[in-house]
Amino acid sequence: MMPDLRNPDALTQMRAAFDRQGIMATLGITVAEVGPGLVILALPFRPDLTQHHGFVHAGVITTAMDSAAGFAAFTLMDADAEVLTAEFKANFLAPARGQTFRMVGEVIKSGRTLTFAEARAYAMDGTTETLIATFTATMMAVRDPGLRERSNPATL
Repeated sequence: MMPDLRNPDALTQMRAAFDRQGIMATLGITVAEVGPGLVILALPFRPDLTQHHGFVHAGVITTAMDSAAGFAAFTLMDADAEVLTAEFKANFLAPARGQTFRMVGEVIKSGRTLTFAEARAYAMDGTTETLIATFTATMMAVRDPGLRERSNPATL
């Protein structure tokens, strides 16, 4: 069953908020799909994002899963809310080796203030897809009228 949107502009606002994140542009992460309570991000392999064994660094994978889970939560929040991560746990199941990576963020339970979300990271190499990491998080709806303006580069 698809969750109800509390904010009819949530999907548009989610994409705009994602586009304001400098880290996503720096890492080359893009939005592949958005729906109520669901965000899928894509990351192409880049040698400059690897650790000393040539795998994509765990910090990069964690950052992408955090954004996938956080923005999935954001899609179900009220119009006056912004999302911030309150806590998370990441588990790494296999080395991050592949041509591209897909991070799937999904809401498990959405509340007025706290939302529990999960993300999974997959490495794709040709036609083979491998689950490489899982992520659980509590996301917080922050209702601070100035937060959105302070996060807009045009107003900084």
